[in-house]
Amino acid sequence: MKSSPPDGDVEDTRVANIHELQQELRSRSQRDRAYLIVLTGSNVGEMFRIESNGEEAVIGRGQGVAVRLIDDGISRKHARVIQVGDKILIEDLQSSNGTYLNGDAVQSAELHDGDKIRLGSTTVLKFSYHDHLDESFQQQMYDAALRDALTRAFNKKYFIDRLDTEIAYARRHKQALSLIMIDVDFFKRVNDTYGHVAGDYVLAKLSRIAAGAVRTEDVFARYGGEEFGVICRGVALPNAGILAERLRTLIAAHPFEHDGQRLPVTISAGVAAYPELDAKISVELIAAADEALYEAKRTGRNRVLLKHAVLPA
Repeated sequence: MKSSPPDGDVEDTRVANIHELQQELRSRSQRDRAYLIVLTGSNVGEMFRIESNGEEAVIGRGQGVAVRLIDDGISRKHARVIQVGDKILIEDLQSSNGTYLNGDAVQSAELHDGDKIRLGSTTVLKFSYHDHLDESFQQQMYDAALRDALTRAFNKKYFIDRLDTEIAYARRHKQALSLIMIDVDFFKRVNDTYGHVAGDYVLAKLSRIAAGAVRTEDVFARYGGEEFGVICRGVALPNAGILAERLRTLIAAHPFEHDGQRLPVTISAGVAAYPELDAKISVELIAAADEALYEAKRTGRNRVLLKHAVLPA
């Protein structure tokens, strides 16, 4: 028979295990990961990690920056965050509208946990340290606020807010902006024939295919039901039509199989653009793209139509 350890040994082992557990919990909850979190603006809720390897993280609205923010008041390269020794600094990069830390304009300043940074006209960032649990929770909150639960595409609210921002940007800078509206052909028939679980499968898989085919700077969103939208900044109407046709071809050629059954899945798409359409708000551009979409469905489905409109003289 195996003998029990003396009471003193049991207590020593218990104490040692508690200390090990406490040490493990401390190491796991160490808040040593620096982040910028968007509090207000079109990127609200998004998190950007600041690396601790001494490399700078440039903040701006231009291509190729580490922290890209969609705000017309932010310069292409507005500011940078960089670690120097054990300090993290923010430095203005001669931006047009300045960098503000806790309400004060700064050229260079040290960042502390909880600091608020204002850039441009609508964007406020919070500088914060997180552990891996904080990071995971914040990311889940961001996804829940901006993503559609079924398809993981951006949700309708984010889509409309972002489209209004992009229209204002396109008008101010005289740049092209295109919108593609997509609808699944005969989707009710899929639901009625194969069931709603199969319908959900179609929407989720279609979303993955389409999201993987658009640019990182494009916004792919679920507009509602079986309808999706793609916002294409800087893309003229003909090129947006080419992208829509590419999406249509990808979906038509892709096998959709659920519970051993092959599901017939195609899409129709309508495309509208600024400045061909002198849209001022999102509903105007959506209505134009929807008009082209429903004409595509009316005239046979599984096709792409462009909405041609000419600016008034």
